[in-house]
Amino acid sequence: MEGTINPILVDYIERGIDRAEEANATACIIQLDTPGGLDTAMRDIIKEMVNARIPVVVYVSPSGARAASAGVFITMAAHVAVMAPNTSIGAAHPVSIGAEGEQQVSETMQEKVVNDAAAYIRSIAESHGRNMEWAEKAVRESVSASEKEALELNVIDMVAPTLDILISQLDGIEVTLLDGREVTLNTRGAAIVNFDMSTIEDFLYTIADPNIAYILLSLAMLGIFVEITNPGLIFPGVVGAICLLMAFYALGMLPVNYAGVLLIVLAFGLFIAEVFTTTFGLFTAGGVTALVFGSIILFKGGSPLLRVSPWLIATVAIFMGGLFALIVNRVIHAQRRQAATGWEDLIGKRALVKVALNPEG
Repeated sequence: MEGTINPILVDYIERGIDRAEEANATACIIQLDTPGGLDTAMRDIIKEMVNARIPVVVYVSPSGARAASAGVFITMAAHVAVMAPNTSIGAAHPVSIGAEGEQQVSETMQEKVVNDAAAYIRSIAESHGRNMEWAEKAVRESVSASEKEALELNVIDMVAPTLDILISQLDGIEVTLLDGREVTLNTRGAAIVNFDMSTIEDFLYTIADPNIAYILLSLAMLGIFVEITNPGLIFPGVVGAICLLMAFYALGMLPVNYAGVLLIVLAFGLFIAEVFTTTFGLFTAGGVTALVFGSIILFKGGSPLLRVSPWLIATVAIFMGGLFALIVNRVIHAQRRQAATGWEDLIGKRALVKVALNPEG
């Protein structure tokens, strides 16, 4: 698991554990490097790990990796928790669940969220005989620890620089599964079978990112706009529809704020109205404003993992504003330009008459 914890990883972990159980594997090792992610996805992953019929080992690796936020819970829920040198664990304080730009949640509600997370991680730590006090501090005070400190504090079970060394260190360790069975790991000479994400899972995991989802939504609106203003092109409409479907899927995987989605849709509605009504930039300015505010509040939560990059918002807003300003400018020039054909073009000009004019000539 590398990157943000989201529902795609839940399916991946579930398939991986099932495959390991079917193969009668000695253990299932999950290599972890995450800044955190969605609480619901984290809890679903922990359920899969806790209810596994074989030992699950979480290995925070490679060197430089971290198990932050949701990663702390997942690491401590493992039957065996291991970290590589130069890695860290901690900072599991829940982030405010209020949407950016909205009134932040009350102190009472935030306290409830923190208390719930603290109780959950204490339960996890206690079930595996790990340091409950440190685990609670990681939630309440966002404390962190290096791999050496984590080992000394009884947060993890061992430190291993490589996967091969980890395999040798696991040999002979006894773990207790949820059903009460005690299992002794026999990893000496065990073969390592890698289980990677499928191509589809990898693709879906990639688009289930706030920035990618935002780009897809913007491309969808742009493609549909081009098709509406230029009927019959087909290609922009098809691309827009495909991007829209992928954007809806990605948004469904994330804590989306539908007020933000409506503002973005309104923005493109104003852009389209500008082309057909020509308000000399009024609708364009309103569209850019709605686009920026909608982009800022598109996702709920104060975590940087659940925000659209400000640089991306600025880039899209400048591009859209510039594009429609250019369109408005051309429309205005076209309206002011003198007609090139028809009787309007003849007014005030001199001409040679080749037939008799009656009554005068």
